Amino acid sequence: MVQAIVFLPLLGAILAGLIALVGAHARNPSGDEVEHHGDHGHGDAHASVAHDDHGHDDHAHDDHGHGPVEPAAAGSRGAELITTALLFVAAALSWMTLVNVGFMHQETAQIRLMPWIFSGDLQVWWTLRVDTLTAVMLVVVTTVSSLVHLYSIGYMDEDPNRPRFFGYLSLFTFAMLMLVTADNLVQLFFGWEGVGLASYLLIGFWYQKPSANAAAIKAFVVNRVGDFGFALGIFAIFMLTNSTDFETIFHAAPGLTGKTIDFLGWHADALTLTCLLLFMGAMGKSAQFLLHTWLPDAMEGPTPVSALIHAATMVTAGVFMVARLSPLFELAPNAQAVVMFFGATTAFFAATIGLVQNDIKRIVAYSTCSQLGYMFVAMGAGAYSVGMFHLFTHAFFKALLFLGSGSVIYAMHHEQDIRNMGGLWKKIPYTFAVMTVGTLALTGFPLFAGYFSKDAIIEAAYASHNPFSTYAYLLTIAAAGLTSFYSWRLMFKTFFGEPHDQEHYEAAHESPIWMLIPIGVLAVGSVLAGFPFKELFASPHGVEEFFRESVKMNPHILEDMEHMPPLLGWLPFVMMVGGFLVSYTFYIRKPYIPVRLAQEQPMLYKFLLNKWYFDELYDLIFVRPAKWIGYQLWKKGDGFIIDGFGPDGISARVMDVTRNVVKIQTGYLYHYAFAMLIGAAGLITWFMFGFGGQ
Repeated sequence: MVQAIVFLPLLGAILAGLIALVGAHARNPSGDEVEHHGDHGHGDAHASVAHDDHGHDDHAHDDHGHGPVEPAAAGSRGAELITTALLFVAAALSWMTLVNVGFMHQETAQIRLMPWIFSGDLQVWWTLRVDTLTAVMLVVVTTVSSLVHLYSIGYMDEDPNRPRFFGYLSLFTFAMLMLVTADNLVQLFFGWEGVGLASYLLIGFWYQKPSANAAAIKAFVVNRVGDFGFALGIFAIFMLTNSTDFETIFHAAPGLTGKTIDFLGWHADALTLTCLLLFMGAMGKSAQFLLHTWLPDAMEGPTPVSALIHAATMVTAGVFMVARLSPLFELAPNAQAVVMFFGATTAFFAATIGLVQNDIKRIVAYSTCSQLGYMFVAMGAGAYSVGMFHLFTHAFFKALLFLGSGSVIYAMHHEQDIRNMGGLWKKIPYTFAVMTVGTLALTGFPLFAGYFSKDAIIEAAYASHNPFSTYAYLLTIAAAGLTSFYSWRLMFKTFFGEPHDQEHYEAAHESPIWMLIPIGVLAVGSVLAGFPFKELFASPHGVEEFFRESVKMNPHILEDMEHMPPLLGWLPFVMMVGGFLVSYTFYIRKPYIPVRLAQEQPMLYKFLLNKWYFDELYDLIFVRPAKWIGYQLWKKGDGFIIDGFGPDGISARVMDVTRNVVKIQTGYLYHYAFAMLIGAAGLITWFMFGFGGQ
């Protein structure tokens, strides 16, 4: 069953890729460069739209008057239906696996597929590990991915390269499934890099757009920074345990306490250093503070890509990895403190930026960044199941908000700036209803999914004995209020008030049924993913029965969470209501207040609007020096030294000499006789003076 879940998306990706190749050949049998239509030189249907500074990047219709649309690749519908059907089969099997493993208490299964790497002590089998932690991730990944596939059939309906797009989606899903079913660190790293590659392809899917290419490269490069640390962590574990298999590592872990790693005279605690290196990988993949800059820019990809990357798959890989390696992190409390610090900082930091963003997708992206911070707070507290609970609920309501935003963009003819929207609840009531459900779940309204998982994380932060527990508790409480404010700000400016773009407002309409069904299903999940699973993820007995050996929990954290003072337990709800009331006042009752605040506090407003100036800071610290070094190596090293002494230097002088020597060969006999006479005179002179002096 698990083999089918993992390899069905790969089969879909291969078939879609073949269809894309056949379609491309049918469209251009000569293999020559196709002349692109439209003023912008873009080859895709969507690309004939002028993209403004707000990054309005979604696919376009052919009625923009920018030239004829390129015809769709042959077999596009077939590629869509094949990949989507295979994903739905994988999703159904994943739910069956969760029932078997989580509720029927099926033992952890390790399914060996084939030998992979055998070199000295490094012996790696290609093995699928199936336990409760895996089963939860299988459900999250395949469910959201299948719905994103279905949604994309409607959303990408006029893009000529649909087979390629669906092939990338399925490849992404396969890589993520390889990651979550890994039984060793090498296999996990394979899936880890696989989702990095697929995200690069998807973010830069519209490769005719320079901004999409830049965003894809940025995501790839920033993740390489984190992955460098992750790779060093894997090397350290292999050095300490002579294995990359999880079972061997976990068995050896207690014996590693107190050991040190010597590096250039620095004696570092082995487990702490290793866990910090591994967490560095998680920081990159899950867009934590300092390595977060790639995530908002990833909005350059099509909206379904945003939902897939930011809801269920790539960004949650770091959270899953920390949960998988919980036996190591439990033995490294200093590393746990760092995890909690970065998680809490990210939760607050990203929420502050979300307050003033105007691009509908970027607001939801910063929300994702913030919620991932919550998950890492739980990991730092040792409440791994609680962090996984929020990962589980977040996948549903965040995918809903992204896909709902896509429906709004579709209705508004590819407008993404919420300042140009307004009054849309009358035009697209279904989209408004489901996005309201998603917003209630995100902000933690009672009985919705986020209420149970987010509040549990705040309780875990309070109950933890981590050195940063108070810091994390205060920042997650503050972030809860900020989340409520910016989430309702998005809803109020999009769906209420007067329309700001009358032309687009009049033309607004609900999306195709392909897009409405997935967001309806996700809305149901945003309610039902919470309360029914609360006992399994957040109560001492339920976690022990459900997760068993798949995560190693802090033994007292869940009991301590139950003894939280009632007044403090209500604080997240109070902050949520407060955020809603402030947002309602600002954007419904007295819409002049935000304008006045921005005018009175221009520095703070620009600081948040420019994302704490991290991009500018990194440009100053890393990009410009790197460019300067590259320029110097090019001009001084390559141009002056290598070229100057090479082809432009010694070799050029040799050429000059030979060129002049050639001129001596005139072909006249008397020139040669004269040269011989000069030579003979010179030789006689040398003999006379040379030997005569001895």
